[in-house]
Amino acid sequence: MIVMKPVVRVIDLWKQYEEGSKNSFALRGANLEILAGETVALLGKSGSGKTTLLNLIAGLDRPTMGLIEVDGQDLETLGEWGRTELRRKRFGFIFQFFNLLPTLTAFENVFLSLELIGKPDPTLARDALASVGLEGKGRRYPHELSGGEQQRVAIARAIVKEPALILADEPTGNLDTTTGNQVLELLERRCREHSMSLLMVTHTVLTCRYAHRILQMVDGVVTEQTPNSETKR
Repeated sequence: MIVMKPVVRVIDLWKQYEEGSKNSFALRGANLEILAGETVALLGKSGSGKTTLLNLIAGLDRPTMGLIEVDGQDLETLGEWGRTELRRKRFGFIFQFFNLLPTLTAFENVFLSLELIGKPDPTLARDALASVGLEGKGRRYPHELSGGEQQRVAIARAIVKEPALILADEPTGNLDTTTGNQVLELLERRCREHSMSLLMVTHTVLTCRYAHRILQMVDGVVTEQTPNSETKR
């Protein structure tokens, strides 16, 4: 029997932003594991601690207390340089407002992701754009693309280096329902095909349809872990 090791392991994670106040804890002992190739939705209201957890897993912020492991490595012991290298090589990021560089074309936005890891292969960038349905649009700038197309560029940018984990913060929050469904279906399929893990934080149930498991966050605590029998395949 093959035992799959978690790509991410979070144990008793706490985050306090203002000492001396009971209401200053964004996280209150959060726990979760994400396996290789698994798609997980983290569902919760605004202010529940979802984005804080995402930032801590990415090493963009440091916890008050608790353990975070990525690929078996303790983020705290890696140091700032080590966390930066881990983000560059092992993480992909997708945001609600796309976060594309406006002065770069779609191709250049994706190609930059490869340059940052020392693999400046233009063919890989073009293939990534084609895989998300944007073949022939590589020369367009973000303002020349629709919202759905911009999010597809963001997906291509995230998957082109085949990271161990993609972190998506409200990936459809700025899209209409139809476009959001298309983007989520594409994202889930590409992660499945390349055995990449995906953690999506959201406040809507739409995203949950595309996840293997649904985690629910309330007041800084992951309160529920539900296998999802309706995940599209």
